[in-house]
Amino acid sequence: MPVAMKILFLGDVMGRAGRAGVVERLPKLRADWGLDFVVVNGENASQGAGLTAEHARVLLQAGADCLTLGDHAFDQKDMMQFIESEPRIIRPLNFSKVAPGRGVRIFDATQGRKVLVTQVLGQVFMKRPFDDPFSAVETVLKTHRLGAAVQASILDIHAEATSEKMAMGHWADGQASLVVGTHTHVPTADHMILPGGTGYLSDAGMCGDYNSVIGMEKLEPLRRFITGMASARFEPAGGEATLSGVYIETDDRTGKATRIVPVRQGGRLSQVGP
Repeated sequence: MPVAMKILFLGDVMGRAGRAGVVERLPKLRADWGLDFVVVNGENASQGAGLTAEHARVLLQAGADCLTLGDHAFDQKDMMQFIESEPRIIRPLNFSKVAPGRGVRIFDATQGRKVLVTQVLGQVFMKRPFDDPFSAVETVLKTHRLGAAVQASILDIHAEATSEKMAMGHWADGQASLVVGTHTHVPTADHMILPGGTGYLSDAGMCGDYNSVIGMEKLEPLRRFITGMASARFEPAGGEATLSGVYIETDDRTGKATRIVPVRQGGRLSQVGP
């Protein structure tokens, strides 16, 4: 039987509730499921906008091997410096040519395995144009061949449009172990293994309070939708968080996915996992 690597990806951590959910649940999941590698998107972990150094340390200490960011990568200004000293944080590959930090890294996992993690930002419906994500990823995947240079390869596409995410999945099919979408905070139900062996999910959802409007307390978003006017700041919802993401197993010889399962743990969503 081929040796399988067990990998967990958790979607956008949303505010204090999301951080608490990760701290409370991830260590047990890591032990119970025998996880070899864990990636957590920390994009909104600090007040729903970006990630501070302090909160990054909290998520890493809870059991994340790597944190990915997104379009709010540097909303918290101390991340500009902290990311240069903390190699376990990955910002979008196509964010800016002068952005601090790195958009790709190869990590050490269990039993001497190598895992590549990279992230790109989508272009469709995003507030500002980013560099072409497809050409950015092409160079990375061709340089670090799956099943040769690395035993697993994880691509986080942080984007609005499900069509763009799905196009990226098919484009990278056979070149990555997992292509997973983040950013919308709504978990999708289209988890599958594509024909070339790449695990795919359009959006991992969020780690946060789902009794909310995509992680924010409901009153202000409702007011803005109904009246078209703002009267207060958005505030992250503070109820019990659901950890939402995806679990995959990969074949060490090829790096391709052999199993993919959605993850929903705690809070208001159904309990799902391997």
